[in-house]
Amino acid sequence: MGTTQLESVPEPKYWHLRTVLSEALDSEFSVGEILPNERDLAARFGVARATLRQALEQLELEGRLQRRRGVGTTVAPPRVGVAVGSRRHTWPGSAEDAWQPVDCERAAPPAAVAAALETGPGEAVHVVRRSRMSNGQRVATELLHIPDAAVPDLTAIDAPSGAARARAVLRELQRLELEGQDRAVELGSARADDAKDLDRLPGAPVLVVTTRFFAGGRTAALSVATYRADTCRLTFGDSPDVEIHHDPEQRAS
Repeated sequence: MGTTQLESVPEPKYWHLRTVLSEALDSEFSVGEILPNERDLAARFGVARATLRQALEQLELEGRLQRRRGVGTTVAPPRVGVAVGSRRHTWPGSAEDAWQPVDCERAAPPAAVAAALETGPGEAVHVVRRSRMSNGQRVATELLHIPDAAVPDLTAIDAPSGAARARAVLRELQRLELEGQDRAVELGSARADDAKDLDRLPGAPVLVVTTRFFAGGRTAALSVATYRADTCRLTFGDSPDVEIHHDPEQRAS
């Protein structure tokens, strides 16, 4: 490979290098290919290794690169398309639901969740923890908050804890008539528990999807789902096959 000097630009040098490297990944490397070592890359682009590391770290955060112990830095596969909504509203735990129940406990929710559920201060609700897999990889974790009023007959069910209890809560929830739901998406940082579940470092960028389910004129359940931002591409509606390629000359399929 020849030497490529960076132009003098007003943006941070590592960010310009990140753009140049991204273009090189599209044109010169294939998925899974190992990049040259840092010394060779720094020499090629005429930058200090500290600048190169900043650019590589940024591309890793964006999901373009993967650093693997004993292997090196490789080109990451495209983000996994994960459908998070369709025109048809359904309760969590329905046949179309891709989530797997993990556990269930009773706990007081955060103040914002309690306000949405219209529960009293410190009042415990059912908290169902679920996870979502794609191609053998865990891509998301969820906390589903359900007040007692939404599952009034649950006390008669002999499922004290664990995934069995979670499934029992979801079955009772589906007895209600779902009137609708709304959803919001925002960028966030992985908390310690979510980071451990998703095999990320605490503080890593994540996509947080908050969904409210309505029944009886009120919020019957509230879901807070955390998706890996480096490997997930969230899709909405009934056309999950839309892709935006890194190459600007390519068009959305």
